[in-house]
Amino acid sequence: MGTQAGLDFCNKLAMINRGKIDQEYPLFILYNKSDIPGRPESISDHAKSSSDNFERPKNFLKYSKVLKSLISGCNSLQKSNCKFIVIPCNTAHYWYDDLKKKINIPILNMPKEVYIHTKKNCKKNSKIGILATEGTLKTRIYDKFFDKNYILIKPKKSLQLNSVNKAIKYVKMGKVKDAEKAIKGAINYLIKMKCKKIILGCTELPIAIFAFKSFKKIKLSKIFLDPNLILANVSMSKYKMK
Repeated sequence: MGTQAGLDFCNKLAMINRGKIDQEYPLFILYNKSDIPGRPESISDHAKSSSDNFERPKNFLKYSKVLKSLISGCNSLQKSNCKFIVIPCNTAHYWYDDLKKKINIPILNMPKEVYIHTKKNCKKNSKIGILATEGTLKTRIYDKFFDKNYILIKPKKSLQLNSVNKAIKYVKMGKVKDAEKAIKGAINYLIKMKCKKIILGCTELPIAIFAFKSFKKIKLSKIFLDPNLILANVSMSKYKMK
């Protein structure tokens, strides 16, 4: 969800724990659940809640179709005796609370892990930029973690449409060089806004930004917060504890 993002996560999972032989690599199952309805498109209509930022959408049919598909995928992993589940899709975490109620094994929360990582590496009240799908921004799945301690800065509407949305679309199409060019406008805007860090809050975006750079440069990046890389690190720590 999507395919390129899932493969990017698995690649980082393997590279973090490089082995000298096959048997030293982590055991994991990738369920490429590409038939899940589009997550941003399914969040076209939602109702605000005064107590918890947002509640279930008014258009519950779209919401329930995605939830049903997520439950099906997680059940398959659960039946395969997985110890825990990760979802390398930021927007899908809009369904996290309802999904967690239906699944008996732990599901790591990507936005929460990014927040925990940021608290360790960035001063309180810093400006933090976020690049994400319109669905992720609209449902405030990052805001509910970051709002108390940080100032989240989002691109202007024109940059969201012509830079961020285009970059995400290009990665899904396999046009990574076009994606790299498209995202530069939004990045430059957030840097001008004096953001200390920029969350790559759609798992297609690290591919657009880092595709032609070494893994070492990705890990040493001083401004970008890569949720896929953060989630892979947390996953390895949890995996080693089993």
